[in-house]
Amino acid sequence: QVQVAESGGGLVQAGGSLTLSCTPSGLTFANWAMGWFRQAPGQEREGVSCINWNSAFRKYADSVKGRFAISRDNAKNALHLQMDNLKPEDTATYYCAPVEYCSDTRPIKNAFNDWGQGTQVTVSS
Repeated sequence: QVQVAESGGGLVQAGGSLTLSCTPSGLTFANWAMGWFRQAPGQEREGVSCINWNSAFRKYADSVKGRFAISRDNAKNALHLQMDNLKPEDTATYYCAPVEYCSDTRPIKNAFNDWGQGTQVTVSS
């Protein structure tokens, strides 16, 4: 069973920055594309960004392009999301998960449908 532990969320003012981290277990991290997702109250969970296994390809939702940067460290089994110029509409619980594909032609989708606790990001105006 895949387990993930997300961290790094918090309360920040609009225009501020946060860095989220994720450490999955129960899988060979370096073999998997990874993704970040978020869910705001009353809304469906959406894919925010993904990165392929060797960091050669990254994908971002239009709403975060130019503000968020995804990265990974396969030696440390760690995934990160650098979030800059945060906006109130970025307020959500953020989750990480292995994804089936990270490509231009496919949606960002959790490969296993297991979710961690997530980390809350709140951006005040």
